[in-house]
Amino acid sequence: MTAVTVSETYRVVVPRGARLALGIRPGQRLRVLVYEGRVELVSERDIREACGLLGPLDTMVPRDGDRT
Repeated sequence: MTAVTVSETYRVVVPRGARLALGIRPGQRLRVLVYEGRVELVSERDIREACGLLGPLDTMVPRDGDRT
């Protein structure tokens, strides 16, 4: 685990190993979440990147007959 220091302007540098492992690029936006006493950084992704994420969906769903 790598430790970082918060600067006087509250900036933190993401360590090189973490940037490479997560594919973080300059200018990329990250969401900051506070969860159970810790800070989590979550990558903001363009919705177009999610296209095809679930693969082809089966739209043939068996339906109930009409009820009277």
